[in-house]
Amino acid sequence: MQYIPNILFVIALVAGIGYFTKNIRKVIRNIRLGTDVDRSDNKGQRFKNMAMIALGQSKMVRRPVAGILHIIVYLGFIIINIEVLEIIIDGIFGTHRIFAPLGSFYDFLIGSFEILALLVLVSVILFWIRRNVINIKRFKTLKGWPKNDGNIILYFEVVLMTLFLTMNAADLQLQELGADHYIKAGAYPVSQFISPLFNGMSEGSLLLLERSAWWLHILGILVFLNYLYFSKHLHILLAFPNTYYGDLNPKGKLDNLDAVTSEVMLMMDPNADPFAAPAEDEAETEPSTFGALDVTDLNWAQLLNAYTCTECGRCTSECPANQTGKKLSPRKIMMDTRDRLKEVGDNIDKNGSFVDDGKKLLNDYITPEELWACTSCNACVEACPVSINPLSIIMDMRRYLVMEQSAAPSDLNNMMSNIENNGAPWPFNQMDRVNWSNE
Repeated sequence: MQYIPNILFVIALVAGIGYFTKNIRKVIRNIRLGTDVDRSDNKGQRFKNMAMIALGQSKMVRRPVAGILHIIVYLGFIIINIEVLEIIIDGIFGTHRIFAPLGSFYDFLIGSFEILALLVLVSVILFWIRRNVINIKRFKTLKGWPKNDGNIILYFEVVLMTLFLTMNAADLQLQELGADHYIKAGAYPVSQFISPLFNGMSEGSLLLLERSAWWLHILGILVFLNYLYFSKHLHILLAFPNTYYGDLNPKGKLDNLDAVTSEVMLMMDPNADPFAAPAEDEAETEPSTFGALDVTDLNWAQLLNAYTCTECGRCTSECPANQTGKKLSPRKIMMDTRDRLKEVGDNIDKNGSFVDDGKKLLNDYITPEELWACTSCNACVEACPVSINPLSIIMDMRRYLVMEQSAAPSDLNNMMSNIENNGAPWPFNQMDRVNWSNE
């Protein structure tokens, strides 16, 4: 009977981690549905970007209030969960505060965890006020699940930190009572002020309170871990690979399709045979379609971007097209891409392989009107705190509209016709270009 709690703990731990692993494999599978792109160059710069942006939060603090609060929550939650290691060992082997023999260092750790837990609580409450009371514009536009998701994670944080401090406060009372296994260990700068609330409780009641808070805390962490898969907060994990595999090219540089470049070079070569069959290696590299119609036409780095999106709205708040009332929202571009990717993944899970559902990312999720509203200024790319590139998706979908459907806006079609016929964007013959000087 004495081993039943240990067995139940192991079952909960294995089930929680197993379900999380299963879902993360789905995420990896879905990301790999994208086309290949080489992001293996310049490893030193990539590690630096990951350290500065994902770990160091360097782009978050460009907006100091939100940035500082986010750093507190991020560091606090990560550091506090170091204690999860002790909880796991205690849960498996039936010990209590297994690291207590570390003495003064253990006191320092527990004390630091408590101060951070308090700071996290304060920061989370301020975040909730910013989202729901102050109603900052970039959050006000979120409706339904995206809005609820942001709040749910805040409630999770409040509950977990409260359980942590309650567990410690009850533990402190049991230490003072000299209860079995509750040796004096740890420093409690915050929970010592909560502990007096439990004065007068019997040892049995305190044991029930401490054990209940302990179990709910660890089960809450496992639930939180598995909630990430269904939430935008998957960025907690994916921000690291996303910043590592970010595009290192200058932001103004757009990629070219090798097949198109080869064709242009062929047209400019006076010695080339325009009727010659393409070389075997060139035929292999020619894409089946130009640009992106659906998520599987995007590359895996773009799909990783979609899963990493935090829905913070900084991109949209910086977008000049959005500010002037256009329908374009870079945040929506990323959310739509992720929603479509999940839909494709669910289709594969249900049928074993993808079965055409009559939907595409273009038109069913993202409209041409949104795409053509973009000025390609890169403001959204610069603003993103985790190196997401909405512009690359917009440009690939535009490329499909132009090269596969000839569906560019009339002004753009006129310009391209002028370039083809006159060698310039203007509707004037080359011989007439200097006529203005005779007037």
